[in-house]
Amino acid sequence: MIAGTRVRVIDIIIEYDRLGMTLAEIIVAHPQLSLEAVHDALSFYYENRESFDSEISARRDNLRKVALKFPSKLKAAIG
Repeated sequence: MIAGTRVRVIDIIIEYDRLGMTLAEIIVAHPQLSLEAVHDALSFYYENRESFDSEISARRDNLRKVALKFPSKLKAAIG
């Protein structure tokens, strides 16, 4: 967690590194964060990249398993 907020570092990482959001977009999405806090979160990520990347990969795998177990009713209806 980023101190004094309910925003997780992993959320910032995903938004920045995986979704391609800019720092300005992240701050708009999380107005309780300062630019300094976002930089600190990204710095922490780059210092601990291997463990964060493993966690992100595990979460992605779990989401895929859930999606296979519970297919989207909307996708089925649309075709």
